[in-house]
Order: sequence, then structure tokens, then C-alpha cells
Amino acid sequence: MAIPQIDLTQGRVLGGGCLLAALAAAVNADFMIRAGISVSHLTGDFSRVTIEVARHEVHWGSSVMVLVVSIGGFVAGAAMSGYFIHHPRVDAHRPYGRAILGIGGVLLLAQAIFERFPIGACFLAAGACGFQNALATRYRGLILRTTHLTGLLTDLGHLVGMRLRGCQVELWKITTPLWLAVSFAFGASVAAWLRIGFGAPVLGGCGVAYAVGGLTWSICKRWPQSRR
Repeated sequence: MAIPQIDLTQGRVLGGGCLLAALAAAVNADFMIRAGISVSHLTGDFSRVTIEVARHEVHWGSSVMVLVVSIGGFVAGAAMSGYFIHHPRVDAHRPYGRAILGIGGVLLLAQAIFERFPIGACFLAAGACGFQNALATRYRGLILRTTHLTGLLTDLGHLVGMRLRGCQVELWKITTPLWLAVSFAFGASVAAWLRIGFGAPVLGGCGVAYAVGGLTWSICKRWPQSRR
């Protein structure tokens, strides 16, 4: 059955990217509070592992194991995204709805096993973030990242500098990484407030949000054709 053509406008892409960035930030903040580990990006994790190795304090049953497992999970998730989506640019024909629904299911599973098997939960959550970060990495010449800020802030600063130099840089190319960065900060702040202030199950809530979002996208994607 043919899938109808969907106009992925700049607003829709930016809105979806902002939602994904906020949710990834919330997941990461929850794990940093509960387990002291980042699952949405790897720079700090790599640094911590190498520092522990340099100190000759590697205890593979403790925190270093969690770091290594999280790194492996992130890479595995990105690899799965490449296998199932296998397209770097935003494209409405790709199964984003099912992919995001799957991310939600993985996060719900991570929530369910966190207390008894935290290392496994870290692996699953990192895998979900890696999968999300590789879903669509390019849009109209911009590199999209929705699980960490480093690339976004680099692009923002680079484009602002080019515009100040007098180069012809469209304004939307500057506001896109800016809005994604703001969304990431907002998601992390809300998650920290809910977890610290109320002990809310942030990870489970994010899993539900992903699942609902993925299911909604899948339904909306097929709605025009179902009405014919």
C-alpha cells in the first residue's frame, strides 16, 4: 500500500525536533540524578572511563562498567537506526512513527527493570538515545542532533559568526539549533524538577510520551489515504 506524500515543512520538522530534544534531555536528566550517568551523549562518559583507567581504579563491577555499557548501548542504538531507517535526511516515507513508538517501549522497559538491573536500564536508555540521534541527521543542509547540545551550539555559533562576517545565512538556519538547544534545556529542567521535587517516574512518563507521539504520527501519516 502506497504511503501518501506528506509535506514536511520547516515548522513541522522543527516542532518534532524540539519535542524529541526535550524528551531526550528529560531521560538524560533522570539518569544523571538516579544513577550519575549520562545516556544521551558520550563525551563525558569517555572522559570518565579514561580518567578511571589512568588512576588504575577500574572496578568492572561498579561505575566504570555502567559507563562502558552506556557507550555500547548508544552505539548499538545508532547502528540499529542506520539498519532500519538507512537514510540520513528527513524523509516522510521513513518509518519514524514506528521507530519513535519503539523508543517509547524501550524506555518503559528500562523503567521497569531499573531498580533490579540498573546497568541493563542504562544500556536500554542509551540505546534509545543513540537510535533517536541517528533517525534523521540532515535537513536542508543542517546537521540535526536531538540528544545533546555540543553540535547544536557549535552550529549556532558558527552560523552567527558567518552572518556577522556578512555571509548570506538564512535566519531559520540560526534559529533552528537555537530552538533545539532551548528545548533540550527546558526538558532537562522540567525532568529535574519533577524527579527531585516529587519523585515522579520521569523515565516512564517519557516512555509513554514517545509511544503516544509515535502512534500519533503513524496514524496521521496514513489518515489522508484512509479517507479516500
